Amino acid sequence: MMYGQTNEPIELQRDCKGVLIPAGEELNLKAGTKGFITQALGGSFTIYVEGHLFRIAGKDADALGKEPVKPPDIPDNASDADIEKVIWTQMSTCYDPEIPINIVDLGLIYRCDVRPTGEGERDVYIDMTLTAPGCGMGDILVEDVREKVELIPTVRQVHVELVFDPPWNQTMMSEEARLQTGMM
Repeated sequence: MMYGQTNEPIELQRDCKGVLIPAGEELNLKAGTKGFITQALGGSFTIYVEGHLFRIAGKDADALGKEPVKPPDIPDNASDADIEKVIWTQMSTCYDPEIPINIVDLGLIYRCDVRPTGEGERDVYIDMTLTAPGCGMGDILVEDVREKVELIPTVRQVHVELVFDPPWNQTMMSEEARLQTGMM
């Protein structure tokens, strides 16, 4: 479910975890807290509360009165290639909380290997980077990738490694992302 940019007022329906942007600090936000959804992309949300931005994970969408993201459908007897395609689709639902562009189009995914483990299950190995090595949201983005790929039926384990070689630069962005950010 993708909502895009918004300024929708919200009141938290229950306590939930929020991650302070850009510091990456995890805080508990209380039921009844009022604010605004500023970005809703890929199932996660960026909300503005009392002068601060927080990232709310898709699994906590109900705290905002929204529907949580459902696992992706896969074809019966899906091949490893089918699963890899679904993995890339899932990763493209992970957004930088400050830049409204998904991490695949930003060029942050360096490697995605799907390895069959037998019994129809697979382990997935992903190398990704960040637009800036000191980004406080790095661990949050890594966890977002892991959680969304783990939702895929037949995926047993997801290993996400944060790497900085080669260093990310804007030429790694898709043409669409460069157009969207004005970096052509």
